[in-house]
Amino acid sequence: MDNDNIPRKMCRKCLLKEMMESGDFYKTLKANIDAIAQQDRASEALYEERLSVCKGCDYLADGLCRACGCYVEYRGAKKDEVCPYKKW
Repeated sequence: MDNDNIPRKMCRKCLLKEMMESGDFYKTLKANIDAIAQQDRASEALYEERLSVCKGCDYLADGLCRACGCYVEYRGAKKDEVCPYKKW
């Protein structure tokens, strides 16, 4: 049986990287994250901490924050950004 033809259920509580790391959309998002100037970028530890908080949040859906509409991976990468619900 060919498992490639079985539709996969999307993870509602996942980040885009976890859902579509090899897809063109994620590659574009990653390129935008990588284009953030170093002085404007959150440290890797802070970034991972923010994403961890977002993954536990009820507002996360398909890599988007339903509270503000942002891509959490992009917002979390910017040093001076904040969560609209002050979770980070």
